[in-house]
Amino acid sequence: MLDLLITGGLVVDGTGNAGFHAAVGVEGDSLTIVRGDASEVPAARTIDAAGKVVCPGFIDVHSHSGLMLLADPAHMPKVHQGVTTELVGIDGNSYAPFRSPVDLERFIDLNSGLDGRPELPATWSSVSEYLALFDRKVAVNVVYIVGNSPLRVAAAGWTDRRASRAEIENMKAVLRESMEEGAVGMSTGLDYPPGSYADTDELVELSAEASRLGGIYHTHVRYSLGDRYLNPFEEAIEIGQRSGVPVHITHMFRRPTNPGGSRPIMALVEDARTEGLDVTFDCFPYPFGGTRATIVLPQWTQDGGPDGLRAVLRSPEARERLRTETVPRGRGWDEMWLTYFSQPHNRAYEGWSLAAIADDVGRHPVDTLCDLLLDEDLQVSYFTANVDAATISDFVAHPLQMVGSDALLIGDYPVPMAYGTYPLILSEIVREERRMPLPDAIRKMTWYPAQRLGLSDRGLIRDGMKADLVVFDPKAVRANATRQRPRQTSDGIEYVIVNGEPVIESGTHTGALPGRALRRGRS
Repeated sequence: MLDLLITGGLVVDGTGNAGFHAAVGVEGDSLTIVRGDASEVPAARTIDAAGKVVCPGFIDVHSHSGLMLLADPAHMPKVHQGVTTELVGIDGNSYAPFRSPVDLERFIDLNSGLDGRPELPATWSSVSEYLALFDRKVAVNVVYIVGNSPLRVAAAGWTDRRASRAEIENMKAVLRESMEEGAVGMSTGLDYPPGSYADTDELVELSAEASRLGGIYHTHVRYSLGDRYLNPFEEAIEIGQRSGVPVHITHMFRRPTNPGGSRPIMALVEDARTEGLDVTFDCFPYPFGGTRATIVLPQWTQDGGPDGLRAVLRSPEARERLRTETVPRGRGWDEMWLTYFSQPHNRAYEGWSLAAIADDVGRHPVDTLCDLLLDEDLQVSYFTANVDAATISDFVAHPLQMVGSDALLIGDYPVPMAYGTYPLILSEIVREERRMPLPDAIRKMTWYPAQRLGLSDRGLIRDGMKADLVVFDPKAVRANATRQRPRQTSDGIEYVIVNGEPVIESGTHTGALPGRALRRGRS
């Protein structure tokens, strides 16, 4: 007898092929397609999916839930979108391995404006210990990629300098160990110290090691490089070509400040693919981007880690230099909206722009930011409109694209991607704009990222595949999250099943926590 039978739905299986009508059965954590009359198939429970789409669970290839998921395992913002698997450890900012508990604490401290500083259920040092915290304790599956920041901290410390030959060999050894314990490759966030202190040659050597073990290179490019337009992406492609590693460029988009259009950016990827490089990218469907507020500060401020940064923020001489060198992300201080305040006297500023806060306190915006960072122990987060909205659909519909939410989960005003990424694509870009067929969109959310991450038993509706499934109403699905009201769940996602267990039923979280850590080669 089947544990669950889903009948009457249109099965869109993840391949990109047209949907077909069939019943989908679940037994244990695996699925089967029931062809023909399903009325005689015995099942402990049946879901009527008439008029609905049944598809594989969505895979998020850029998730900032590496800490928050441990603190809030129900993970409502993401499972309510249909997400069943997430890649964590992105942007070079992963949380294992850290052999020194002090270094782990310092890294959480430095990165708190991006991934939060929640109460955690345990401590860890290795990748295997970290991944064990997710097994059957969270609502979604987790895939792990090791960031180059912990590699650099382990070998070269927190300072801005070129790594020695011995230090690079040490980093390669830590990378090998991390991948042997389940990581699928290496990530970089080349705007985030200390990982951003790595030069191209260092990244080529590490990427070659990841490639030798069958891993990928997942990169937030060095946006400050050269022309700040094409040169950042050219460095990522160069790393892939010199090392032989498969390259995945994360949150690829055109900035409103870029001197040219979106086509030259996409042409770089297309040409590299034609020349033999295995290269893909992801993006999200909103014109916003968010991260830790410290990213606007010059990188010299973070040389030495969080303690050095605090000393800079307190220094009158450094403040004078910062007022000259610090420039806002996006269109200006008035569109840099801050969130994630813990101090009661700052809570009123949730969602305010930095310009508005500076005006309220009568300080220069840079001094205001420095004061807030000190007062809030560095954990301030922000987002801004830094994506060219007119080109979003071009990137989302591109054949080499897959979906990554880049969704921060902290503060009262997180980026709306945290609650609306997948429904927004399904409703606006697929249903309303008709920029791509539904089966293509489903493929970009399921089988395509599963292939990229080496998940051979997920991302498709096929006999014997793992039962990660979504049932949604293609006419009713929509995102409700906005900049002003970001914490609004979406409509139309009716059932979400993870490893055979319903996590969302009729739009409501069941409380089930069936997620697993999907280790490289052992998904």
